[in-house]
Amino acid sequence: MSTFERNVVLVAVAALAACASQSTAPGRTPSHGVAVSAAEIARWDISIPPNGAGLPGGGGDAKQGEAVYVAQCLACHGPKGVGKPADPLVGGAGSLATGKPMRTVGSYWPYATTLFDYTRRAMPLNKPLSLTNDEVYAVTAYVLYLNGIIGENAQMNAQTLPQVKMPNRDGFVNVSK
Repeated sequence: MSTFERNVVLVAVAALAACASQSTAPGRTPSHGVAVSAAEIARWDISIPPNGAGLPGGGGDAKQGEAVYVAQCLACHGPKGVGKPADPLVGGAGSLATGKPMRTVGSYWPYATTLFDYTRRAMPLNKPLSLTNDEVYAVTAYVLYLNGIIGENAQMNAQTLPQVKMPNRDGFVNVSK
């Protein structure tokens, strides 16, 4: 096993251990057989579907997002999202139908709201759920900008983010129809 692979495994184990040690809801000690209140469920129910329902208030643009990216994302995703040691976020346009597809935010992801949801819920890897809504909107805008999907001054918020047309939006089969 290479040093890199060993480090990836160690990070994954640490992340799983951190998740396993979390209480059942923020501020609540774990217990079994006790009903969870609607308020507790609401605090954990932060999923954002493609239509953007449930997006929080706040907003940001790529210029603001660059600072968040440098502080929170650069160490894993490299300068301007090119990757290393984690996956690249940028590039791969037109590569999906080739022998070497590059699945990035810009080439593969079908919805911008998924980028917001995943970033808010899971990033940065060592401090998930630590970014403010404004920071998540801003870094989402920055990654979209780096992929050439939105302009540098485009404001991302609960109204504008679901309107972003991702390049691969039609590349998935909708099984719910």
